Amino acid sequence: MRLTEFWRRMRVHFGDVYADSWAHDYVLAPLGGRTVVQALADGESVKSVWRAVCQVESVSPKLH
Repeated sequence: MRLTEFWRRMRVHFGDVYADSWAHDYVLAPLGGRTVVQALADGESVKSVWRAVCQVESVSPKLH
């Protein structure tokens, strides 16, 4: 998955404004207690970060 596709899915699920806020502020246990932004900055694969988001949120199956 490309980073652009990741952010598109985030915006579809959370909305344009909240997606960025959630990614910066919400700490995810599946990411080792990091936020989405921290995990991506640490070099975590985009696909594994998306999977972590799907684990903690009720993301539409269409976006999986």
